[in-house]
Amino acid sequence: MKAAFLDFDTLGPDDIDDRRLRSELPGIKLYETTTQAQLIERIADIEVLIVNKVKLDSVALLQAKKLKLICLAATGSDNIDLAAARIRGITVCNIRDYCTASVVQQVFSFILELTQRTGAWQGLMARGAWQQSEQFCMLDFRSRELQNRTLGIVGVGALGRAVANVAAAFGMQVIAAELPGRTGAHSMIPRVPWDTFLAKADIISLHCPLTEATANLIDAKALDKMRFDALLINTARGGLVDSEALMLALKAGELGGAGIDVLPVEPPVDGDPLLSSRLPNLLITPHISWASAEARQRAVDQIVACIRAFKLDEPINKLS
Repeated sequence: MKAAFLDFDTLGPDDIDDRRLRSELPGIKLYETTTQAQLIERIADIEVLIVNKVKLDSVALLQAKKLKLICLAATGSDNIDLAAARIRGITVCNIRDYCTASVVQQVFSFILELTQRTGAWQGLMARGAWQQSEQFCMLDFRSRELQNRTLGIVGVGALGRAVANVAAAFGMQVIAAELPGRTGAHSMIPRVPWDTFLAKADIISLHCPLTEATANLIDAKALDKMRFDALLINTARGGLVDSEALMLALKAGELGGAGIDVLPVEPPVDGDPLLSSRLPNLLITPHISWASAEARQRAVDQIVACIRAFKLDEPINKLS
């Protein structure tokens, strides 16, 4: 089967083993990146296509006359026109639960940095502040315990539940958001109405997909309902948060802090309000919460599993 991976460099191939992928698809073309201008030519005679962030809209899918399978090197599918794929009879599969451990670590690295201020302390140490202190310890920065705090989770899938498990180990209380149009309760995590959720949570961590219903979920109105000292963590999708509104809330002291791993446009070639704010209680990383070496290897291995299952006419993780 003729195959191509259109943006292989998104997996950082230098430290992963791709031998199983090459064995499963002999002759596969591994493109470092693919621009929209290069897209149509590269998929024209391809039967199996692997993509991470390359957009495949209805126009592109109509041009891919031989395409049978699209494997997403990610869980989110907002870059694929799934309706057009169904019409064309193209199977679309994603990968799941491959980066849970990595994302959970990132969530709590944000939370711990915002509550313990380790980086800020290191800045003081580099300037020799401790040597000049009149006391045995320094109390320049306020630290906060996580025990008995309330962690609010938006999206209680595999990632949300894994974050909840770690929160429990810290002695935190965990609640889940009852989003508009969605009700019910997870067996271990109580759901509360959206406005109550915003007002009650000391820390909010986002783990829901980006859809029309969740776009700008955290906007100025939502931020206004949050506690003045609350923390916002987003390792899901940048479009869930209104960057301008978040920046203004942080500047005005209406929010305790934020840890942001994703932005609405990536890479942010035209900038973003959060990138230019230079706020001490704002941490930003370049969409790396999923990207441990172990997670990226699991991603490749799961793509191989999806391809094998498709060949056996028993597709897994099917979206279309």
